Amino acid sequence: MSERNIRVEPIDRQAVEDQEVEIVERKGIGHPDSISDGVAEAVAGALAREYLDRIGKVLHFNTDETQLVAGEAAPAFGGGEVVDPIYLLIVGRATKHYDGQTIPAETIALRAAREYLESEIPQLTVGEDIVVDIRLGEGSGDLQDVFGEDEVSVPMANDTSFGVGHAPLTETEQIVLEAERRLNGEFADENPYVGTDIKIMGKREGDEIDVTVAAAMVDEHIADLDAYAEAVESVREFVAEVASEHTDRDVTVHVNTADDYEEGSIYLTVTGTSAEQGDDGSVGRGNRANGLITPNRSMSMEATSGKNPVNHIGKIYNLLSTEIAEEVVGEVDGIRDLRVRLLSQIGRPIDQPHVADVHVVTEAGVELSDVEAEIETIVDAELANVTDITRRVIDGELTTF
Repeated sequence: MSERNIRVEPIDRQAVEDQEVEIVERKGIGHPDSISDGVAEAVAGALAREYLDRIGKVLHFNTDETQLVAGEAAPAFGGGEVVDPIYLLIVGRATKHYDGQTIPAETIALRAAREYLESEIPQLTVGEDIVVDIRLGEGSGDLQDVFGEDEVSVPMANDTSFGVGHAPLTETEQIVLEAERRLNGEFADENPYVGTDIKIMGKREGDEIDVTVAAAMVDEHIADLDAYAEAVESVREFVAEVASEHTDRDVTVHVNTADDYEEGSIYLTVTGTSAEQGDDGSVGRGNRANGLITPNRSMSMEATSGKNPVNHIGKIYNLLSTEIAEEVVGEVDGIRDLRVRLLSQIGRPIDQPHVADVHVVTEAGVELSDVEAEIETIVDAELANVTDITRRVIDGELTTF
């Protein structure tokens, strides 16, 4: 029996896959909220690695208040122009002075933001299409060394907060997640007319799944309205093919449903993101730590991206709860649906949550008592290795949105 406060109990609802209505959303990497998430997390990783290189440990910082203010653009077939650039403000705290050393935190942050944007949102020219600004205050002295004096000890929770994870993904969740990732991956590699701002909404009613895709098209690669219509249809066919790999249910795919061809109103952009024309963005307003927005599930409202990976519960417990859920479902037979909630208490070691609450829907013929001990063992082991989350985040192995 674990000394940690681990609770395993039946869930008080049907498995999501068995519910009559399910809604799932994902905002692609070029969505204004995701741009904010991505830059905030890139800056957080760069600061953590720099602190390790210079000091030997991660110092206090957070960049999870980053904001994006939309610009103005004039798209046109064959190529338009950005009239007013997007404005991105990196906001947060960072330790700039420690033990006699000065650390150029804002320079590090600006470099990381530029590298991220050039890599992940290549249609945006930094300094022209998007202007990056930064305001990093310096945290209070008692927070600047979040490890405390004993670097080998488990860090103490920075807050009384919680994280939530679930597994396995439903068919609709898999479709929504995979479709955006592959549209922004293999499909975009071969079809540069598709921008990075791809939002996907999945709706399942019974055994009928509707997938609605909003895909920003890049005007430079669209010659005319016919070419645009062909591009839309190619996106529809690709998403339908992705969906068929994950379900035998009936799937209908809709793309850019607000278009009005007769009026000439279409989703055409210069840079492949709605951030160029009126859509603002903020960290934490988009995808949860598992990459999805899932109103059928319990979710934490914490922003995961940009938080310090050492002891910030809003980051660590959201990532860890998802890992625990996936590990349990992967290792324990007979689980239909599983939810993990981890609650911290400020000042407690992060491997000792105030409660680790696991809710389970078992398969028909399987009793909770048949699997409870296995589940508790896995949860206990994952909590014991909680600091591994920190290393993997710093190394860029885990995504936060």
